[in-house]
Amino acid sequence: MNRIARPWPALWALVIGFFMILVDTTIVSIANPSIMADLHTDLTSVIWVTSAYLLGYAVPLLITGRLGDRFGPKRVYLAGLVVFTLASLWCGLSGEISMLIAARAVQGVGAALMTPQTMAVIARIFPPNQRGAAMGLWGSVAGVATLVGPILGGLLVDSLGWQWVFFVNVPVGVVAFVAAWRLVPDLETHAHRFDWLGVVLSAIGMFLVVFGIQEGETYDWGTIVGPITVWGLIVTGLVVLAGFVVWQAFNRAEPLLPLGLFRDRNFALSNVAISLVGLAMTAMPLPLAYYFQVARGLTPTQAALMFVPMAVVSGLLSPLVGRFSDRIDAKWVALAGLSLSALALAGYAALLHPDVAYWALLLPSAVLGLGISGVFAPLASTATRNLPPARAGAGSGVYTMTRQVGSVLGSAAIAALMSFTLAVQLPGVDAEAARPGAGAALPAEVAEGFSTAMGQSLWLAVAGFAVCAVVVACFAKARVTVAWGAPGPDAPAADARSTSAAEA
Repeated sequence: MNRIARPWPALWALVIGFFMILVDTTIVSIANPSIMADLHTDLTSVIWVTSAYLLGYAVPLLITGRLGDRFGPKRVYLAGLVVFTLASLWCGLSGEISMLIAARAVQGVGAALMTPQTMAVIARIFPPNQRGAAMGLWGSVAGVATLVGPILGGLLVDSLGWQWVFFVNVPVGVVAFVAAWRLVPDLETHAHRFDWLGVVLSAIGMFLVVFGIQEGETYDWGTIVGPITVWGLIVTGLVVLAGFVVWQAFNRAEPLLPLGLFRDRNFALSNVAISLVGLAMTAMPLPLAYYFQVARGLTPTQAALMFVPMAVVSGLLSPLVGRFSDRIDAKWVALAGLSLSALALAGYAALLHPDVAYWALLLPSAVLGLGISGVFAPLASTATRNLPPARAGAGSGVYTMTRQVGSVLGSAAIAALMSFTLAVQLPGVDAEAARPGAGAALPAEVAEGFSTAMGQSLWLAVAGFAVCAVVVACFAKARVTVAWGAPGPDAPAADARSTSAAEA
C-alpha cells in the first residue's frame, strides 16, 4: 500500500505550489487594465495573457498525469515547479505583450506538470475515509487561491507595479521546492506508453476553438485571411477534437484519455461539473475588475478589497465542508454550493450600476464565498473516490484537464462577450481607451453603458454555475464507500495493460 505514516505534512508541502499556480489563474484579472495601459495594447490582446496560460496549462494535463505515474509524482512536481518559477521571472521581465503571452504559455506548462501530482498523491497516501478531509484542504486551496488572486494582484499592482504579480512567485517557488523535496515521499511508479498523437490533436483542436472564440469579435466573426474564416477555425477545431476522442477509443496501445474511467458515473459527473466551474470562475473576475477600475475609478487595491468577503468566507469554510462531506452525500453539499454561487453572481449582475453603494456590492461577494466553499472539495472527492492507485495519475490528470478546458473556454468566451456587450451598449465609443485606476470614474454618459455591459457579461458565469447545479442534481449518484485500495462497484475496471503495469 502507498499509505504513509504522516501524509499531512506531504500534502501541506504540495499545496504551497498548488496555491501559487492557481493564484496565477486569476491574479492577472485585476492587473489586466494596468497591463493594457502600460504595454499599449487592447482588450483582446491582454486577455490572451490569461488564455495563453490556461491553454499551456490545459493541453499537456493528460500526459503530465501519466508522467507522474511513470517517473513518480514528486519528481514531476519538482520539475514543473522549476519551469513555473523561471517562467514567472520571464513574465515579470517582459516589456511587450507578445513576450508576456509567450512567457505565460510556458508558465502554464509548468503548472500542468505540477497539478495532477497533487491529486494523485492524495489518492495514493490517504485512505478513502480520510480523503474528504484531505480534499477539503485541497478544495480550500483551490477555492481560496482563485479568489485571493485578484486581491493579491491589486495590492501588488498598486504598490510595486503589475510585474510583481509574477515576480512574487520566485521566492514562493523556492520555498515550495524545498518543502516538497523534504516532505513529499517517493511513491512507486507504473510503466506507461505516451500517446503523442493524442497530445498533438488535442493541442491543435483546443487552440483553433479558443482562437476562433476569442478573436471572433476582432474579425467581426468573418474572414481572417483568404478563405479562412472565424467559424471555419472553430468548426475545424471541433472536428479535430472529435478526431482526438475517436483516436482514444481506437488506440490499442495506451490511450491518452482512458475512456474507461468514465464508466464510473460519479467520475464522469465530476468532470462535467468541474469544467463548468472552471468556466464560471474564469469568467467571473474580469468583468468585475473592469467595472470597479474603469466604471467606478477605483485603484487596483481598492478594487481588490471588494473581493475580500469571498476569500475570507471561502477560506474559513472550505476545510469544514471537506470534513462534512465525509459524513453526508457530497452531492447535496455541491448542489447547495453551486446554487448559492449562481445566485450570488446573478445578484452582482443586477447591481452593476455606476451609482450603487459599495457596501451593497460586498453582500454578493460574501454569498459567493459561501457558495464556493461547498464546490471544490465535494467534486474532487467524488471524482477520485473509486479510482484504484494505478489509475490515480491518469484520473487526476483527466479531472484537472477538464477543469482547465472549462477555464480556457471561459477566458475566450468572456473576451468575446465583453467586446460584444461593450459594442452594443456603447456604439461608437472607444471604451477600451479608458485608463483605469486613476481615481476618476468614467463620464456619466459612458459609465452606465459600460457598467451594464460588464453586468451582462457576468451572466456567462451565472450560467456556468446554474447548469452545473442542474447536472449535479439530476445525475449525481450517492457515493460508495470502499475499502482502502479497492475500487468500488461503480469504478471502471482497469484494462489488462494497466493491471499488468500495477502488478509490475
